[in-house]
Amino acid sequence: MTTDKNPYEEGKRAGLHPLIVIFGAILIMWLLINLAVPSGKQKQATGPEISQVVIEDPDAAPVMYKVHATLTEFNAVSIVVPAQVTTSQVVGLLKRFKEARLDQSLPTMLPATSPGHKLGDQAVADFYIFSDPKYAAPEVVGTLARGAHAPGNLYPQAIPFEEAMEQVRGHYRIDLNDTSNPDTGAIGFADESGVHSKHYRRIF
Repeated sequence: MTTDKNPYEEGKRAGLHPLIVIFGAILIMWLLINLAVPSGKQKQATGPEISQVVIEDPDAAPVMYKVHATLTEFNAVSIVVPAQVTTSQVVGLLKRFKEARLDQSLPTMLPATSPGHKLGDQAVADFYIFSDPKYAAPEVVGTLARGAHAPGNLYPQAIPFEEAMEQVRGHYRIDLNDTSNPDTGAIGFADESGVHSKHYRRIF
């Protein structure tokens, strides 16, 4: 008769506990992953430092401009810039006008368009930017101010609205009566009916 005990006695577990096996396997996998793949901090330490450098766009450099005509009956002013001025520079000029309006310095840059208005001498204004002085003439600005649907028999036009509209490089409109949207700036031109030039693009 043998005295050896059966290792697989009923009610007793043979080998390691399953939870120990599972945790051991997870620990080994975690170690392998961390050794094979560097952490984010390690990557940042070994890689080059990224710095955000703001580079000024040379096209956005300040541009010289000249007031060509003032039409207070239309609250309008035409402005002429050199032909070589880029679209980016026109955008920069429009933003300069808006900033000046906000800090109350626009009257030092552009003439009054609504003299005597309760909200100020530039409470209502349309500033048209051209490169060709021919299109900055008062009669052309008047054509633009009346809009695309003004009857031609009442307002004879030396230059048609469609032609004049395409020559507008930039347009800045101020209407302080519209408290929700007092400033509108765009490349090109669009009248109140929605008719706009081919290169029209609203900036603000």
